[in-house]
Amino acid sequence: MTPMNYLSFLVTALLILIIALFGFFPPFIDWHSNRVLSSDQASIADQAIELHKKLFIGDWHADSTLWSRDLSLRHSRGHLDIPRMQDGNVALQMFTSVTQAASNSSYTYNVENARDEITLLAIAQHWPLATWTNLTERAAHQAKKLRDIARFNQSNFMLITSQTDLAEFLDKRQLNSKLVGGLLGIEGSHALEGQISNIKYLFDLGFRMMSLQHFFDNQLGGSLHGESRSGLTFFGRKALFEMQRLNIIVDLSHSSEKVVRDVLEVSKKPVVLSHTGFLGHCPSARNISEQLMREITSNGGLIAVGFWEGAICGNTPRAVADAISYGVKLLGDDAVSLGSDFDGNITTTFDASELILLTQNLLDLGLSEKQIKKVMGENMLQFLQNHLPPS
Repeated sequence: MTPMNYLSFLVTALLILIIALFGFFPPFIDWHSNRVLSSDQASIADQAIELHKKLFIGDWHADSTLWSRDLSLRHSRGHLDIPRMQDGNVALQMFTSVTQAASNSSYTYNVENARDEITLLAIAQHWPLATWTNLTERAAHQAKKLRDIARFNQSNFMLITSQTDLAEFLDKRQLNSKLVGGLLGIEGSHALEGQISNIKYLFDLGFRMMSLQHFFDNQLGGSLHGESRSGLTFFGRKALFEMQRLNIIVDLSHSSEKVVRDVLEVSKKPVVLSHTGFLGHCPSARNISEQLMREITSNGGLIAVGFWEGAICGNTPRAVADAISYGVKLLGDDAVSLGSDFDGNITTTFDASELILLTQNLLDLGLSEKQIKKVMGENMLQFLQNHLPPS
């Protein structure tokens, strides 16, 4: 092989690798990370069909903006897009932006400086250059994706940032039952990059919920799965007060139990756990103590039930229904909500289009129609009506 031919071979091989990285890699990772397994599902009774049509369904947690899917279109991979939400009669969805994810994360121990997997994903998905190294800009990019969907799909999707928006959405949905409302949340406040001013920056971009931690400790305090299990830091307290000043909902999912206690001691407003399970129902390191859950809900907070094995010890509609039923008995039907964690690197046996299976299983377990209406979305709606910024 001549030197020129060898150079041509190297260039061709490099181009093939680049095409593979930018074309094949992101969809493959999405498909591999967000699986929907086939399973034998229960038959749907007429009562469930009629009830499901009347439900106002809301979900507190989905990481769908992380991926390369156009959420305005139907896809065969992942758990959620607007057409599938419409099929499932979903009214409200909180889209949570993941900005950093350590490799080989576990529920028991993770170090803060582990190799970040989102960097390669951002590069492979053609995200703007600023997102390659800046976590705040990763959140900003995901917010832009959702704003663009709202801009170009006004008959199908509306971004909600205030109580005024929410009231407008409810009026429009009376005339168009296919309209889906979306809200923006942050998964882990390491997205602030250590700057309190970034809370206002992200608020101005539309973010209305922020969790303090994810899988590792950060400047705000310890993670439930981190090295220190420490409490809220001085910076964390400043961040908490700024979030609540702006009427940003504080999410304590993934926070250490010390952080949860510290927040409950000083918080001026109710908080949520956007995706979790119950320790007495599923003894997993992912779940905090039920006493802390009682303290959260006694002040008007909500506990949103996840749809995956690590939180509820199952991933079927019956497993989710079992967890919800347990939570209602533990905390009352005003305290429990949905927090699927769809598209959050989980495996389920149903997607957003098949939520009627959950309705059927809740009926099978003996929950009343009134209770089902609350946990499937009315509790979330009422919380947002009370705690979003007024306008």
